Amino acid sequence: MAERRHVDLFIDGTWQPAMAGGTIDILDPATEEVVATAAQAERADVEAAIGAAERAYRRWRQVAAWDRSKLIRKAAQLLEERADKIARLLTIETGKPLGQAKAELTAAVELIDWYADEARRIFGQTLPGRTADNRFMTSYEPVGVVGAFTAWNFPVVLQARKITPALATGCTIVTRPAEEGTSSVAELVKCFIDAGAPAGTINLVTGKPEVIAETIMDSDTVRKISFTGSIPVGRHLMRRAADTVKRMSMELGGHAPVIIHEDVDPVQAALASAAGKSRNNGQVCVSPTRFYVHKKHEAAFLETFAGALAEMKIGHGLEPGTEIGPLVNRKRLDFVEEMVEQTKAEGARLVTGGRRPAGMNRGYFYEPTVFTEMRDDMRVMNDEPFGPIAPVATFETFDEVIGRANSLSYGLAGYVFTKDHKLAQKTADALKTGIVGVNTFAAATAEMPFGGVNHSGFGRENGPQGLYDYLDVKFINIAYT
Repeated sequence: MAERRHVDLFIDGTWQPAMAGGTIDILDPATEEVVATAAQAERADVEAAIGAAERAYRRWRQVAAWDRSKLIRKAAQLLEERADKIARLLTIETGKPLGQAKAELTAAVELIDWYADEARRIFGQTLPGRTADNRFMTSYEPVGVVGAFTAWNFPVVLQARKITPALATGCTIVTRPAEEGTSSVAELVKCFIDAGAPAGTINLVTGKPEVIAETIMDSDTVRKISFTGSIPVGRHLMRRAADTVKRMSMELGGHAPVIIHEDVDPVQAALASAAGKSRNNGQVCVSPTRFYVHKKHEAAFLETFAGALAEMKIGHGLEPGTEIGPLVNRKRLDFVEEMVEQTKAEGARLVTGGRRPAGMNRGYFYEPTVFTEMRDDMRVMNDEPFGPIAPVATFETFDEVIGRANSLSYGLAGYVFTKDHKLAQKTADALKTGIVGVNTFAAATAEMPFGGVNHSGFGRENGPQGLYDYLDVKFINIAYT
């Protein structure tokens, strides 16, 4: 076995162990072997990181936007050059197939490069005042020190969505990634360091979330929180933010409906759905999770959808041809198994999957699982499965399916398949989600805003809108006489 990697904390421009010397283990979810360790930050470490970010902020906010842009673009170039190496780390620590890991790195490069341009496009306004000698002006100023927390399913992209707009706007950041994927996040940070990020502008703290999060939330120095994760944790952070009146942006969970209208080719829709559902083994906040298929297409859709998923190769992400890797950890595997058993007990019909793959006794593998004969009151139709579970229900009328699709408190992504442009627009308008894919499951690009409504969160990442949660607006009223 290759030598284990170790990731230290990165605070005030230096890699350093935790003051108390603690570490955490990082497993390969395909083998359950420890493949890396990371420093376990305690309160004193996090406070040191916040102090470093505060000192750096006083200098970094004064750096010209064009100079910030150059640094960010250089980081994107370095990440692109190192992508193959980092993708392998990503696969080993999160389980996703290597091709999907490489796609994540590509998306991160595009995002960072996009914000290199947007850093130079933060414009205020000048307006005529109430008199000839009066001018009204607005300007945008960085909010200050940012605290960021990200999930494990897309470690590099999610961190890039926090670090890049923070630096682009003149903020500094203290960020904690999930344990899984820590090595790849450290490599992302190194790209910014090697591009010239000054000491203290980026501070990486690793370890258990409770101490890190509570220290950041206690600090009045930290003026903004950016969080990607579960709804319960998001609610907790929102309550804690009230004490110091922090600005927040929350990208929380989803339970995305997929509406397959009567006019589509059910085979083509099913093949696209299988590809969308299998991505990262369903461990995606915008993953398609509730399939509403027109009654006319039920049999054809189910046959193709279940067949395509059943034929996908399951294995270690580094093995050639692997299409589905393991779930990320034991907790996720236990959750999926429990939800599958409950769905069976509630009366749904299992079409394919519903078990661990035969002969794969190590690793957190689970077969793609398709259910039909669903009722809207079943748990899987109401709680985000965040795994390889696909419930398929049927509908007959537009109003019926929209009512069912919008019946939950989630509101991140939704999808619609139709050949009718008018019906596509009508469905997209009716879905209560922050993102809608029409005949596609591509839900995020660097240049367009990403985020949810209702309990799926607020604020936006990506696109020009992604910068403004890191900025304060100042109104300046000038009387020249």
